[in-house]
Amino acid sequence: METRFLGRSGLKVSALGFGAGTFGGKGPLFSAWGNTDVTEARRMIDLSLDAGLTFFDTADVYSDGASESILGEAPRGRRDRVILSSKTGLRLGEGANDAGTSRLRLLKAVDASLKRLGTDYLDLLQLHAFDAMTPIEETLSTLDDLVRAGKVRYLGVSNFSGWQLMESLGIADRHGWSRYIANQTYYSLIGRDYEWELMPLGIDQGVGAVVWSPLGWGRLTGKLRRDQPFPAGSRLHDTADIGPPVDEQCLFRVIDALDIVAEETGKSIPQIAINWLLQRPTVSTVLIGARNEEQLRQNLGAIGWQLTADQIARLDAASAMEAPYPYYPYWRGQFSERSPLPVQAFPPHAGAAP
Repeated sequence: METRFLGRSGLKVSALGFGAGTFGGKGPLFSAWGNTDVTEARRMIDLSLDAGLTFFDTADVYSDGASESILGEAPRGRRDRVILSSKTGLRLGEGANDAGTSRLRLLKAVDASLKRLGTDYLDLLQLHAFDAMTPIEETLSTLDDLVRAGKVRYLGVSNFSGWQLMESLGIADRHGWSRYIANQTYYSLIGRDYEWELMPLGIDQGVGAVVWSPLGWGRLTGKLRRDQPFPAGSRLHDTADIGPPVDEQCLFRVIDALDIVAEETGKSIPQIAINWLLQRPTVSTVLIGARNEEQLRQNLGAIGWQLTADQIARLDAASAMEAPYPYYPYWRGQFSERSPLPVQAFPPHAGAAP
């Protein structure tokens, strides 16, 4: 499998990563995602490693820590073959300090994650959300201490806005602290908001995208059809209102375009949707999830081939949405003849070419 540098760093990750949100199955949200146990997780990790997928992502909040525990058990004895990534910052407990990214919470959370994962260090630690109540300096100085202590190798964020990420990078640079190299972000053919601000920021600052929910919260599986109810067994029955908002007209316009490309390529709709993402600027890795081995094998089929420029252009057109203010004048070219995405400024090793 192709490997890519994660942002402007020396860390190489597989172009596809495995999202372990399906491991554990505790609670109303995560039980709808999946309930993979250790035995099945080990088979999936074996299959992933055989395919060259080495990047595995989880979070302390996934199934109240069960996802980390299962992910830690499955590759036991093969730690040097995997890149382990986890996230913290969301509420995990009822205590006053059981949420956020304060020094107290981060030190406690990282130690707990390392124990559950059965490892001495995390290859990548990402903040699961921005904590507006904790000074950014407190968060960043603590993260830098964790890196210097060897408990964490690289840092990233998830679900940050552009100003939150840029402010954090500026403060890190000012103090000489470890900076974020990854942005775990929602991005899909039916959710392209990432392109308005976070993608140009990633290009400028060398922050690589770790894409979550590449199938638009399960809407691009090929099973969803116009004027039909959610398919039986779909997680959308229980979680549609929790996931990212989707414009229905755009959704079915994209599905129509995907159907045509599927006929041309002989590939499935999910494989095409993931392959499209792999061609986008700044994308370092796309996280695929799977409830079972069959789904995993299908998603692994998204690599080893490439959409044509014409097919990409048609999918771009079908999924295009008007950019919000203040971005739309730039994207329309009203303020400048230059592209809003100066792709040439982003090193080729840090993400895919457009």
